[in-house]
Parts: sequence; C-alpha cells; structure tokens
Amino acid sequence: MRVSRTLIALMAVIVIAFVVIGVRIVIWSGQTTDTGKGIPAIGGPFTLTDQTGKTVSDRDFRNRYMLIFFGYTYCPDVCPTTLSTVAGALDKLGPTFASKVVPIFVTVDPERDTPEVMKTYVEAFGPTIQGLTGSPDDIAKVAKAFKVYAAKVKGDSPDHYTVDHSAILYLMGPDGRFIAHFTHGISVDELVAGLKKYIG
Repeated sequence: MRVSRTLIALMAVIVIAFVVIGVRIVIWSGQTTDTGKGIPAIGGPFTLTDQTGKTVSDRDFRNRYMLIFFGYTYCPDVCPTTLSTVAGALDKLGPTFASKVVPIFVTVDPERDTPEVMKTYVEAFGPTIQGLTGSPDDIAKVAKAFKVYAAKVKGDSPDHYTVDHSAILYLMGPDGRFIAHFTHGISVDELVAGLKKYIG
C-alpha cells in the first residue's frame, strides 16, 4: 500500500511538533537545564550598583558561580520565599561550598529600590546576598539579557503598585556563562542537590 505524500508530510509535521513541545517542557518544567550542548542565549555583561552604592559589573564575580534572581523589595511573597530558599540552601551546603557561590538579587523596580532600600532588604536574608539596582535603562538591559519578564501593575496611586515578574533562579558559571535555571517553588533540598550537581 502506497502512502501519499500528503500523509507523509502530515506525519512529519506531527513529529516536529512533539519535538518542539518536548524541548519546551524540558526547559520550563521546573527542572535544571543542562547546557552541555547548545547554550541558551541567557545573560551577558552588566554594570549596576550594589547595596553599598558601589558600581559593580559581572566581571567582579568572575571565578565564582553567580546565583541570580530578579525581583523587588516590595514583593509580597515570591521574592522573600526565593531568597529564603537560597539562604537556606547555602547554609546547608556549608561555608566552604557556599564560598564558591555569589547569591545576587537584581531589582526590577529601580525607582523604589535604591541602594539603601536594597541594603536593608538583602541583609534580612544573610550577609552574602548582593543586592543590585541601577537606572531604569540599566535594569531593562539586564532583564532583557536574562529573558526576564517584568511589568508594573497599577495600584491606588502612582506610588502604590506591584510588579509582575518571572521567578527564575539563574546559575551562571565562573566565566559568566549560563549553566542552569531553577524555577519558583524549588525547595531548599532540591536547590542543594541542583547546586551540587553543577558545582561539584
């Protein structure tokens, strides 16, 4: 029985569709993403201001892994939960292992998150978390490089608003390149296991 060209073409489209869907599931299922082949275009150079008012760049963190999260200090739940998980994971890993990792919190609300505000906020989660802010343009560039979604949601007044944002932890290598991601909701033990897997 001969198979028509139309049927063959239809079957090929179905196979391609399953492959594409499968790739998306692997990347966004909440699991870490190995980049042994085909490194995603995530991350890049940045220059921002830390919680002490000092200008820092990605190169200041070379030879250490960066664990980066984007959020804002007025965030009601996602950000404090994630930063608590990061702090808990690093505590559980111990000082020797944790010294290899720089936890970084980048604001998506630079208008309100000044260095002073960031300092008070990140210190509540531990002494090692770096809080980075900058001009709206600087933050927009970094957010774009990391494929971060962020959008203001109007409140009762111009000063009262929330920010919808993606909630992904990015693990960057000592060379500044993307290694893996962890999605919101990951537990302390899961993050510990993930960091051990990629850092050793």
